[in-house]
Amino acid sequence: MNILLLLLIIPLISVAAVLLVPTGKSTKWIALMGSIIQLAAAIGITLYYVNCRQAGDTAQMLFQSSYEWFAPLKIALSLGVDGISLIMILLTAMVVVAGILVSWKIDKQVKEFFFLIILLSLSAYGFFMTTNLFVLFFFLEVAVVPKYLLIGMWGSGKKEYSAMKLALMLMFGSTLVLLGISGLYYMSGQYGGNYTWNISELSQINLPVEVQKILYVLLFVGFGVFTAMFPFHTWAPDGHSSAPTAASMFLAGISMKLGGYGILRVATYLLPAGAQELSWIFIILASIAILYGAFATLMQKDLKYMNAYSSVSHCGFVILGIAMVTKVAFTGAVMQMVSHGIMTALFFASIGMIYDRAHTRQADELGGMLKQIPFIGTAFIISGLCSLGLPGLSGFVSEMTLFVGSWERTGLFYRIATIMACASIVVTAVYILRAIGFAVWGSIRNKEFLLLKDATWSERVAVILLVAGIVLMGVAPFLVTNLVDADTSAIYSRFLSITTI
Repeated sequence: MNILLLLLIIPLISVAAVLLVPTGKSTKWIALMGSIIQLAAAIGITLYYVNCRQAGDTAQMLFQSSYEWFAPLKIALSLGVDGISLIMILLTAMVVVAGILVSWKIDKQVKEFFFLIILLSLSAYGFFMTTNLFVLFFFLEVAVVPKYLLIGMWGSGKKEYSAMKLALMLMFGSTLVLLGISGLYYMSGQYGGNYTWNISELSQINLPVEVQKILYVLLFVGFGVFTAMFPFHTWAPDGHSSAPTAASMFLAGISMKLGGYGILRVATYLLPAGAQELSWIFIILASIAILYGAFATLMQKDLKYMNAYSSVSHCGFVILGIAMVTKVAFTGAVMQMVSHGIMTALFFASIGMIYDRAHTRQADELGGMLKQIPFIGTAFIISGLCSLGLPGLSGFVSEMTLFVGSWERTGLFYRIATIMACASIVVTAVYILRAIGFAVWGSIRNKEFLLLKDATWSERVAVILLVAGIVLMGVAPFLVTNLVDADTSAIYSRFLSITTI
């Protein structure tokens, strides 16, 4: 059996077990054990992958297998991974474990809640490991329904409105993706002589530049909706603010990375001539998102809205790095996806823990949290410092790599865009330090907060796991760069045959 199937089978077994056992603590333990096994399997597969590479296996994708699904349209469950896929799978496994741990207090429709969380993990694993574009689209769509239900049923505030808005916006993005991959499929028959959904086979077909430009826009915008690309970002603040903590962690930590991965793996890799011609458009949109998200965050008082708009800004870095079309920028974009995924999951986890105790997310109503709930307050500070790019944490190495890669793209236009992105760090420092000052430092403004209790065992384990990821990547970034270097080089090499960047 292909080892990648394990990452699909384990969640399926967990889902079945959750549905079969009586509702109660056993449901939570099954979900947790299943997620821990997923994380262990992801780590094991990664170590095996590294060993295979060191042994001299130079295949573009390792552990490949294919299982026929619908032969008339050549749809197959084709699996395979490279370093970029694996780092996304590891990120998913880590965030899912942390999300289940911080949801230990869930007491409303427990079975259904953890069923949907596990289903989200299944969709993410399938998306990152498939090499068939139709199956990739299938898993992209599977993830939309659990997000809608999690927000609509377990959310707060304008949860029905936010859930509907998120679902409609993501379905709009999915429609564009479907049009784009369908175009690739039919063009493969016309220009390659063989209809195919397979990414590797499609990469061997030279489509006309005009065709590439049309499909590139469809796919970039379609996947861009999922990564909250300006001006299609409006679902993110409302969705994050209304979602339960675990759903917010998954939305920002994983779901928004589906879009970034799709832009890099599908739009940019398969359509290099289109990317070369039109990437400047998305550089403009990314620059707007970076600055707009930063200044919009500056205006927020609700901590969840603050982190949501901050995510729009930080995901703008991902789009900028990919659109710059340099090898180092590609690496920086991947690192930024990983760093932001861990950091924003920690941020939403700490905000959720504060809200569960203080029943408010307004920064100016809090204060003194570090004194009363020091563990949660420390988690909030670490996530904030990572967001503003403190050296030694993952945010610094990812953003620096991305900025250096962006600066390599010569030309006044590209240099100005890079400078604008760098300038956003100042704004980020302002809103992060102000939020920490209001919510965590200072005196306790509400006497009721004197009764607050610090993190539970499950919350502590979740925080330690995420902090470990942030610190490990910050002090040993080579663990990520070594894993993805050959694959970002392979993507970049597609552009060298077109023109000199």
